[in-house]
Amino acid sequence: MKSADLLTDAFDRVREVVHEAVEGLSADDLAARLDEGSNSVAWLVWHLTRIQDDHVADAADWEQVWTAQGWAGRFGLPFADSATGYGHRPKDVTAVRPDSPDLLLGYHDAVHEETLRFVRTLDNAALDRVVDTSWSPPVTLGVRLISVISDDLQHAGQAAFVRGSIGRRQS
Repeated sequence: MKSADLLTDAFDRVREVVHEAVEGLSADDLAARLDEGSNSVAWLVWHLTRIQDDHVADAADWEQVWTAQGWAGRFGLPFADSATGYGHRPKDVTAVRPDSPDLLLGYHDAVHEETLRFVRTLDNAALDRVVDTSWSPPVTLGVRLISVISDDLQHAGQAAFVRGSIGRRQS
């Protein structure tokens, strides 16, 4: 298996968990929180997708899907277009309230496609390219992509947990 195939499989798994966590939820379920300080399914999926979009676009040296394909306008959030959710407070979480799963999944799928378009071009040598010198040691592309996958899977798992908890509260 080549590195690009491995990365493709990992990002495909993220997409699968995201779809399982989001599909079939109502707008209220997407925005539901287990308590005032917790994150909703909508915010978790929006955030993990924004991070993936931000980091992959930076590594690929292209514009983020968020702005390039007009998703920022479709979401209509009260944040700067550059916002990814990092540092958000509970009031910011409540602002991420899509009308249906379609908006979240549409954005995620668009980012997923651009991510795969990028990772399919990579070989092992490309993964050694330094993409961030603000850390010691500097961060390589391979490390950055694994970090995105790890973060995505953690947040997708949290979204799945919230979905399950909401379902139990309603029954």
